[in-house]
Amino acid sequence: MTRPIRLAIVDDDPMVRTGLRILVGGSPDIEVVAEGADGTEVDALADAHWPDVVLMDIRMPKVDGLVATQRLRARRSPPHVIVLTTFNADEHVLDALRAGASGFLLKDTPPLDIIAAVRTVAAGSATLSPAVIRQLIDHVADPAAAPRRRTARARLSRLTDREHEVAVALGRGWSNAEIAAGLSMSVPTVKGHVSRLLTKLDLNNRVQVALLVHDAALL
Repeated sequence: MTRPIRLAIVDDDPMVRTGLRILVGGSPDIEVVAEGADGTEVDALADAHWPDVVLMDIRMPKVDGLVATQRLRARRSPPHVIVLTTFNADEHVLDALRAGASGFLLKDTPPLDIIAAVRTVAAGSATLSPAVIRQLIDHVADPAAAPRRRTARARLSRLTDREHEVAVALGRGWSNAEIAAGLSMSVPTVKGHVSRLLTKLDLNNRVQVALLVHDAALL
């Protein structure tokens, strides 16, 4: 991006908001443009400040971060959302990703990794902490996953062979450049395939594609 990344922080703990604001304050390519204390504030915040990325807490008193993420991602020009929380239970991870979050980080993530995550999702990629990746692996290994696997494979069957290859690459967490190199195509072609498969699968970001690929047990 040629301008600073516009970042909003939504967390009901003022100390956390202050800490995150100080954390990114030394990064010339990131600007904190807004703060909120509850999910009820996200629509007004987005209308007034047009953030590129939102750092979102899950547990807030009135409207939680999962509902707030769904609201933001349903907008015409939605910001990317990174869920940042102390909780790493399976249901929180999966619900956040299905709600449209582009990343899920624990609050004990090292500061430099949080900054890197903001840059990553602003560029259109995804970011997951190692703990979250382990949760996904456990999720796929769950004996109750068979119905999800069948449903996911049926949805992925709508894709062309090339789109299917791109979807699996997204499931591996590859960037557009890595997909281009691995599948011998140009980056603009990769972007075109990603856009088309998102439309076919009725998904709004590449993390949701990755989750679908994991549900299908293709990795």
